[in-house]
Amino acid sequence: MNNQDKIQKLIDLRIEAKLGGGEKRIEAQHAKGKLTARERIDLLLDEGSFEEYDMFMTHRCDNFGMEKTKFLGDGVVTGQGTIDGRIVYIYAQDFTVFGGSLSETYALKICKVMDMAMKIGAPVIGINDSGGARIQEGVTALAGYSEIFQRNIMASGVIPQISAIFGPCAGGAVYSPALTDFIIMSKNTSYMFVTGPKVVKTVTGEIVTDEQLGGASVHGAKSGVSHFIAEDEHEGISLIRKLMSYIPQNNLEDAPIAFCDDSIDRLDDSLNELIPDNPNKPYDVKNVVHSIVDYNEFLEVQRNYAQNIVTGFARFNGTSVGIVANQPNYLAGVLDINASRKAARFVRFCDAFNIPIITLVDVPGFLPGTTQEYGGIITHGAKLLFAYGEATVPKVTVILRKAYGGAYCVMASKHLRGDINYSWPSGEIAVMGPKGAIEVLRSKKISAIEDEAERAAYITQAEEDYKEKFANPYKAAEYGYIDDVIEPRNTRFRIIRALQTLSTKKATNPPKKHSNLPL
Repeated sequence: MNNQDKIQKLIDLRIEAKLGGGEKRIEAQHAKGKLTARERIDLLLDEGSFEEYDMFMTHRCDNFGMEKTKFLGDGVVTGQGTIDGRIVYIYAQDFTVFGGSLSETYALKICKVMDMAMKIGAPVIGINDSGGARIQEGVTALAGYSEIFQRNIMASGVIPQISAIFGPCAGGAVYSPALTDFIIMSKNTSYMFVTGPKVVKTVTGEIVTDEQLGGASVHGAKSGVSHFIAEDEHEGISLIRKLMSYIPQNNLEDAPIAFCDDSIDRLDDSLNELIPDNPNKPYDVKNVVHSIVDYNEFLEVQRNYAQNIVTGFARFNGTSVGIVANQPNYLAGVLDINASRKAARFVRFCDAFNIPIITLVDVPGFLPGTTQEYGGIITHGAKLLFAYGEATVPKVTVILRKAYGGAYCVMASKHLRGDINYSWPSGEIAVMGPKGAIEVLRSKKISAIEDEAERAAYITQAEEDYKEKFANPYKAAEYGYIDDVIEPRNTRFRIIRALQTLSTKKATNPPKKHSNLPL
């Protein structure tokens, strides 16, 4: 074979590898409304930037006649490329080859790009579309999963890890995405579960569909497993590119600074009128967020889950920040188990990757009741407390209205090393609300008043006295727990100035192997 023949062989093998499981299976993939692995990579990465690894690897299995059927690449496409010029490592499972099932060599390919990403200090993006472990390979496939899990764990907090679920992801396969920082699912074409509908029916008698058991809507709203829900794969891929713009390459770098010509001293007079006079009346905290951030742009994380707290990414004068905000529009903004877990994980991500945290506070307390107590609200609430207290990134807090009881402490208070803590004039900082406080403080006096009208008048006056003393931020300001009381319309400027001040902040935690986070 001469050189020209050898080159032609290479070209032919590349063409074969790029066809995956063949034209018929590619057509079947398209018929389900799904893209192929290579189409997904081409959409995600900058044009012409993809460098593929291990295109010619094949499986090593000779059980059940598997040696007779081999495909180049063995069901997963791996390599590196760029997003907005920044290097990323990527793997995309190919459902056209053995249903995307994972083999020993398939796992080795994924492990290789993960190892390279750690060596270089670059994010890993995994696109999942797989039927699970390749049954014919037995324990070697399971070993492959475990090798991937171990790398997910070692990479956690070192490099960003993003998982896109664009097809089935079941059994042991779900744990790799669960170990990563963010999961994106697409409506109607993706699902995740530990055991499928058939096993569920056999074990519990429940009859459910794939979608009911582990579809995007379930994991976006009920379980909180998924962080973003896309209408389709194209939107999902756009979301990944958008998300990447807010986060750094690794834990030793800062997120990229974006160009910004949105004035830093832009005022929004509507903020001065936003807080209702009635302290029990709700409002949408997202109106505050959109009003103060660059270009009113906010990338919300877990939008449909635990909606009593809002988390997401934005920018102030080009600087990427994470925002955590209580949402009075939903359950009065109360903290419960799900809200605590959601916010705690987001705070820890931001802290791990040097992203400043802006906290907007309007919280009446923790949700009472047996459901919460039996569910472990003490432990789950402590997660958020722990996350804020452990975080060493710049922390700027703005109390918008209520900050009551333990929830005041938890929400990035000065006492949890909040760097700069502001309050609007509408801030209310106290152990509890006026009604509950008076019931405790004046219980004997109230029960001693026999006349109903007189009793009601006494309670009203006592509550007014309490409000006068505590339904304002000035008592906390007297003690230095609030650094300044600011005019709402100036919030953008004051946060930007705070972030500029804190840009050289240095803070460290005591040396330790790791913390014992309340789980």
